[in-house]
Amino acid sequence: MSAGAGDEQSADFWRVAIVEDHLLQRRRTEELIGAQSGLRVVCSCETLPDFVQWVSRANAMNRPHLLILDLAVERGPSADPEQVKALVDAGLRVLVLSALASPVAVRRMIRAGVGGVLGKRDSEEDIVEAVWTVLRRGHWITPELAGAMASDANRPNLSDQEERALVLYASGLTLDGVAAALNVKPDTAKKYLARVKDKYAAVGRPARTKVELGREAMRDGLVDLDE
Repeated sequence: MSAGAGDEQSADFWRVAIVEDHLLQRRRTEELIGAQSGLRVVCSCETLPDFVQWVSRANAMNRPHLLILDLAVERGPSADPEQVKALVDAGLRVLVLSALASPVAVRRMIRAGVGGVLGKRDSEEDIVEAVWTVLRRGHWITPELAGAMASDANRPNLSDQEERALVLYASGLTLDGVAAALNVKPDTAKKYLARVKDKYAAVGRPARTKVELGREAMRDGLVDLDE
């Protein structure tokens, strides 16, 4: 997948791939990238596994220089940091564009080698600037996320599924809704949330009710106040 310096210098445009499960957001991102001189969308799909399958079959002239990646999908697991690391190690630059970019998930992706992280509420001008920054091997992260990551010493260490369950539950879904979104049984979703409560209690931040969990999730930057 790696593109050499000669390829970059001789190409008339940079090739960009998009992973986004929401159709309208994906279409708008395609339009935004396609409107930029020197950029071309070569792949647009719903999930990271879909992209990995596509890129494994793509010829060298179609392989992207940059992947714009949403971290979470409504049904199924979040983007796997190890899978992202393998893509980065193969030469792909990655820019995370995600509504659920929690500090914990961001830290994992930064360790995996992504070049930038921003949220879907950031301006389209910032998105375009972040794309060019990462393509030029720079780094991009919003000040809000940087601040949140620097102040999370007393946050519980949640697993990916526990964090997803908390975010979905705190955002208003019922227990059954959380289970359906995670593609697990309600009893399993209940166990995830029970572990979340135990872990918050262990760091001196007890949260036993849905309202209290929502408060702590907002405090940790896992959900937006507007949600």
